[in-house]
Amino acid sequence: MSTAILTGQPVPGSSIEGDLRSLGFDVQVAADASDAERLVAEAPCDRRVALVDARFVGHVHALRLGLTDPRFSLAALPGAVTAQPDGRAALTRVLARENSAGGGTAVVVDSLPDRLVTALAEDGAEVYRPELGSLVAAVPADPQARNEARQAVADVDDEAVRLKSAVKSRDGFFTTHFISPYSRYIARWCARRGLTPNQVTTASLLTALIAAACAATGTRGGFVAAGVLLIASFVLDCTDGQLARYSLQYSTLGAWLDATFDRAKEYAYYAGLALGAARGGDDVWALALGAMVLQTCRHVVDFSFNEANHDATANTSPTAALSDKLDSVGWTVWVRRMIVLPIGERWAMIAVLTAVTTPRITFYALLVGCAFAATYTTAGRVLRSLTRKAQRTDRAAQALADLADNGPLASFVARVNPGRLGSPLVIALAGTAVLAVSLFSGVTWAPVAGAFVYALTAGQALYRPLKGALDWLVPPLFRAAEYGTVLILAVKADVNGALPAAFGLVAAVAYHHYDTVYRIRGNAGAPPAWLVRAVGGHEGRTLLVTVLAALLTASQFTVALTVLAVAVALLVLVESIRFWVSAGAPAVHDEGEPA
Repeated sequence: MSTAILTGQPVPGSSIEGDLRSLGFDVQVAADASDAERLVAEAPCDRRVALVDARFVGHVHALRLGLTDPRFSLAALPGAVTAQPDGRAALTRVLARENSAGGGTAVVVDSLPDRLVTALAEDGAEVYRPELGSLVAAVPADPQARNEARQAVADVDDEAVRLKSAVKSRDGFFTTHFISPYSRYIARWCARRGLTPNQVTTASLLTALIAAACAATGTRGGFVAAGVLLIASFVLDCTDGQLARYSLQYSTLGAWLDATFDRAKEYAYYAGLALGAARGGDDVWALALGAMVLQTCRHVVDFSFNEANHDATANTSPTAALSDKLDSVGWTVWVRRMIVLPIGERWAMIAVLTAVTTPRITFYALLVGCAFAATYTTAGRVLRSLTRKAQRTDRAAQALADLADNGPLASFVARVNPGRLGSPLVIALAGTAVLAVSLFSGVTWAPVAGAFVYALTAGQALYRPLKGALDWLVPPLFRAAEYGTVLILAVKADVNGALPAAFGLVAAVAYHHYDTVYRIRGNAGAPPAWLVRAVGGHEGRTLLVTVLAALLTASQFTVALTVLAVAVALLVLVESIRFWVSAGAPAVHDEGEPA
């Protein structure tokens, strides 16, 4: 059990002891600073410890936010400070110093926890301070201030604030107006019954997989059920994050589940629609794969741009200023959020069209909508990049290099021929153009030659750090080239099973790329080098697929794609699961724009 140490005797009528116990703390009382130091030393070393001024007045949820969030080693709010096991040494050090300087004087003169927070900051320790908003957290200096603080606590509904803060501050129109108004209450219901966000996330995945199975029946009833279940899955998808924020149940495993299951659900549903259409005699696997390729490339654009600019030293872009100005006008905010087709709007459209139309129409609408959204967002980001003046950091350049996913072949080219043929983006564009032309040439071995040139240019594109204004476009360009090659060659094979096998291969590789993104977001770096070498890098896989297409018959090519998909999936999944359930995995929770 975590330990909370009250510095001084509680004020008569104070609820602080009961509040701390309700949050799972074992409450002890320290008479002075030396006593507090002793109690901290005696507290279980593998548990959280908190020091709270006995005069504290505030909301229980303020204490919850400041003292129980598992994501931070050190955290504080007025009158309280807490440390997890990895932050205990820093807290113990400043407490000993404070006790030595004060000679063990009584702590009722002023707030010991606040003095410790100041000392931690002076030592350079990173102390998290939650945004409390209208919540109260104070250490009144006299009876009148105490009465005023208690009145302020009574004037604010603690539970209402907690429910409101469980919802993302920035979300899509459909999610904000059609899901969150009631999903937050589902989150509270789950919290009161001891359910965890991971359990809700798993329920959302299972619901989506059942929806995909219903769509795969190919019947009208199955399509209607699939649409309803897809919306139900999305409600649960919103609920798991709201439950995590409501009860502060963040975990590394939950981060991994949350980061990957959305894509798994959506792409499994695409496959279900394609199977259902096939039962009705309509082959839409090319559309399903195209939708997955477009959606994944669109996400890579988002990820690359954000990583390129997340720690830029300046941003003087007039395009960004115009965007901020538009965001100050209510209706333009919602229009701009809707036209990028975030997950809420996208899943709602897919669900409705599945229920009332056909899989082909659903995929046509999805492709058109996603293409427009991708064009809009990419154009805006290109304009921002061209008009801004900023110095990109080495960290941003390394993130883009990791997202590029160059394998051993491209790395070898970069080592033996570190030439300067042009800017990284121009080189990558040239190699991609050669590959595209070769794929449509009609000559059997032309794609192999094109893929070889593409591999050479991939190595040359990363001969220097990706710090150019538009170098963030290099990773999404590589994704489009690799995924597009698999799609085109599977279509040209023109044999049953080729496109489903290609769908599986792209899904496995896309998972690897999403996994890379979330590792980088958690400051954990790229996947291990051995994994990148084992799966060949984007240029190695592209070259291998073109060689297989040239050497094998259409049926043999289908089998080869299937084997390759299974091999890549096994490698990346095993390593990903090992990493995300390990103690060193970051607690990544995406609170940005909906994807």
